[in-house]
Amino acid sequence: MGRSQETFRKKENIKKREQKKKDKELRKENRSSQSDKGKSLEDMLAYVDENGNLTTEKPAEFRKQKINVEEIQISTPKMVEEDDVHKGKVKYYNEQRGWGFINNEFGERVFFLIAEAPASIKVDDVVNFRTRKGPKGLQAYEIQVV
Repeated sequence: MGRSQETFRKKENIKKREQKKKDKELRKENRSSQSDKGKSLEDMLAYVDENGNLTTEKPAEFRKQKINVEEIQISTPKMVEEDDVHKGKVKYYNEQRGWGFINNEFGERVFFLIAEAPASIKVDDVVNFRTRKGPKGLQAYEIQVV
């Protein structure tokens, strides 16, 4: 008589495969029992209360606020140009080239040309000026020595 063709290793592999099938079947049943499919629409809805929190209860009608649709503004407001007079100190001035820099009250350097400044301007003068956008940044104009 010959030996059995089923060795211990083969038996163990068969047991493992059967165990995997059972585990897979259990997972399948768990997924189907915990599934959200088949719930009614009311069970799946979430509501937002007056504080912005999600709730499962429908909000009460008396707590709702009436909003007038005409009061809602959709357009963006126009940007108001600031044309305020700034105060600063002349930190650099090149008389031969005709330009310089003013440090304003915020510590920013503002470029200026001699055409926009009085002839008597010099370094360390305290000045009042207005600013506008130049080709390379802020530029001072209407400069007056204080």
